[in-house]
Amino acid sequence: MKNISDFLNSPSPKPIRFLLTDIDDTMTTDGRLTSEAYAALFKLQRAGIKVIPITGRPAGWCEMIARFWPVAGVVGENGGFYFHYTDKKMHRWFSQRIDEREANQKKLETIRIDILKKIPGAQVSSDQFCRLTDLAIDFCEDVQRLSDSEVQKIVRIFEHYQAVAKISSIHVNGWYGNHTKLSTALHMLEDLFNLGADEAKQVCVYAGDSPNDEPMFEFFPLAFGVANVNDFKNQMKTLPQFVSNYKNGAGFCEIVDFLEKNMTLKLFRD
Repeated sequence: MKNISDFLNSPSPKPIRFLLTDIDDTMTTDGRLTSEAYAALFKLQRAGIKVIPITGRPAGWCEMIARFWPVAGVVGENGGFYFHYTDKKMHRWFSQRIDEREANQKKLETIRIDILKKIPGAQVSSDQFCRLTDLAIDFCEDVQRLSDSEVQKIVRIFEHYQAVAKISSIHVNGWYGNHTKLSTALHMLEDLFNLGADEAKQVCVYAGDSPNDEPMFEFFPLAFGVANVNDFKNQMKTLPQFVSNYKNGAGFCEIVDFLEKNMTLKLFRD
């Protein structure tokens, strides 16, 4: 990984138009969204850069984020859907039909029972009540942090039932289906902005912090990690190309300040 300042020497044939970003421990600090991180979203809006959170958080949260934050939309539950609020109307796209989601929730309930039986200390995430496409198991957000081996056991239980499992900085998220953060982000960019995958690589940057961001780090040539991504280096095959000097929300603000200043210069250059 390179220092964030090395970004200036990286090829980007077109000005940056989008920042796609994880939320937990990328924008947040100690589980909270700081005033500085929230203000950073408005900085990008003023600079003409659209922000799209790409998160594992649930539909209930994403409804609020799409409606109230200065964002162009939000991808939630690791790609289970995207929401987009415009002209006083909420637009919702799901990767699965409602009958598929309902059937999958029944299968996930079997997994929930098995995990809680076999992994003492694990809990269902407090936001599970407003999830529509996945099951989130809390391993450190509201519980005493589980060991890495226990987290891996949770992953293996999901996989035993042929479910997909991804580790974030706070949860293990499991679901049925082929959707990912990346697949739904690309679908959203195509749907709402007529932006194909090849052009998305040129005009989008991504910011994240943990293993469930790997597909995004791998796809986007201009990908940033906040400094705490280093905590997961041994668990990841694909790391971001650039890393901030600071962790969590402070690192996010560093990335935003850097983009705001240098993308403004780039627009003048181009």
